[in-house]
Amino acid sequence: MKTIGLIGGMSWESTLSYYQTLNLGVKAELGGLHSAKIVLVSVDFAEIEKLQHLGEWDKTAAILSEAASGLEAANADFFMICTNTMHKVADEVQAKVNIPLLHIADATAELLVKDGIKKVGLLGTQFTMAEPFYKGRLTEKYGIEVLTPSDDDQSIIHRVIYDELCQGVVNAQSRAAYVEIIEKLRDNGADAVILGCTEIALLVKETDTNVPLYDTTAIHADAAVKIALDC
Repeated sequence: MKTIGLIGGMSWESTLSYYQTLNLGVKAELGGLHSAKIVLVSVDFAEIEKLQHLGEWDKTAAILSEAASGLEAANADFFMICTNTMHKVADEVQAKVNIPLLHIADATAELLVKDGIKKVGLLGTQFTMAEPFYKGRLTEKYGIEVLTPSDDDQSIIHRVIYDELCQGVVNAQSRAAYVEIIEKLRDNGADAVILGCTEIALLVKETDTNVPLYDTTAIHADAAVKIALDC
């Protein structure tokens, strides 16, 4: 079994989901008392969040690069950044280590392609929804058309992520607002919607809407289990 390296803490609420999903995935494949071999470096999200909103992405890249180097030194075979937004600096982080990065957008896109999804809605932080590092990768590398919410709806999504979900708050009114936005994307032609922030699955479940949802946390973790077990 390969050792999975995790850069977590962004937020720890979703890193907890990663840890559980990875271990459940290994147990499902191997049975018995088997669990995932994991090395975790968890950063202080308050520091990261401040730098994000100041636009100082080079400093966030330095923090994550140091974390990735720690994973490599601890003999991780590959690593994951347990957040969608911080894949904005994925190339910079990958350049600092020799072990490969399992990119969350690639894992998600490969499943979308397998499922025949050609046009998809994207929810996430405003960084993820508005900037090209994520949606551009889906389009340029995989030929998937990406729809994003209106500016007002993006503000709602972003606020709920940082003010509620990253702090462990799950609010029924926020869930209703998210479902309304998801259904707007469906009405605009999306075949499915990516939950492109690792906290969103804490709020919105498949049972909340008839729009197909792609939970990036679960998809990312499932892809990691397959790599770790060569299955």
